[in-house]
Amino acid sequence: MTRVLLPFPLQRTMADVIGPLLGARTGRLDWRHFPDGESLVTIERDLDGVDVALVASLRNPDELALPLRFAAATAREFGARSIGLIAPYLAYMRQDRRFNPGEAVSAPMFARFLADSFDWLVTADPHLHRIPRLSELFCIPAHAVATAPLIADWIRNNVPSALLIGPDSESSQWVSDIADRAGVAYQILTKIRRSDRDVDVSLPSIDAARSRTPIIVDDIASSGRTMIETLNHLRQLGLPPAVCIVIHPVFAQNAYALLLAAGAERVVSTDSIPHPSNAISLAGLLAAASAELFGNSALRERW
Repeated sequence: MTRVLLPFPLQRTMADVIGPLLGARTGRLDWRHFPDGESLVTIERDLDGVDVALVASLRNPDELALPLRFAAATAREFGARSIGLIAPYLAYMRQDRRFNPGEAVSAPMFARFLADSFDWLVTADPHLHRIPRLSELFCIPAHAVATAPLIADWIRNNVPSALLIGPDSESSQWVSDIADRAGVAYQILTKIRRSDRDVDVSLPSIDAARSRTPIIVDDIASSGRTMIETLNHLRQLGLPPAVCIVIHPVFAQNAYALLLAAGAERVVSTDSIPHPSNAISLAGLLAAASAELFGNSALRERW
């Protein structure tokens, strides 16, 4: 085979699924730490003339950044024709402008850092706000797959009487998209804030909501505060326990336990970051997006 996937340890399972879809074999990448915290990355040497893709979810980007660079540079040293990155979760995308004086604008900086090592990148639903497309950040081909169809399929197959709940007006566009794909209704929470402690929360039709299972969808659950707040609001409105669906289950510290403690009936996530809540596989989407870039001879001209 002329295509090889080199997965970081936590993405080995995903690579084993993606590999056959791409006609690629899964190669060896080992990563360990010395007592002083430095990383040692070891990859297989049989890469001469091979197109390589690293598979790494950037849940801990500061820890992974240098090992990623070491692995890519070593693969190129061993003769790899091209090197891509399949990053189911792509970090550092939310700091796309300077919110306070002196802050680093990390999104374009991190994009340049990755582009220095890779010929192409594929990810899933990056956390973009004011930048509409990855192509505006990256100087290499960078494709983002949309998870909405997979989430809609999961809802349709697992929650027969669902009602999608958007936590605020900003969520309306993507909540409505998933609801349309799943063929279910949706409502958006409205909030009237009278003071810091006096906030009135309502739904357009509480009666219609009571006969359905509420589903809250969020793109990233880090602290989980948005979902926990929404769960509390739904409980105050007298609605049944909600199902929470998370695209990227970062779950910092005890966020997952806090979601369950707040009354979530179930927490479901994609496997962009390995977690016990994973129930929606991204392998097929990531493989399809990678297929047109993996081994593209035009991408090798810059090296």
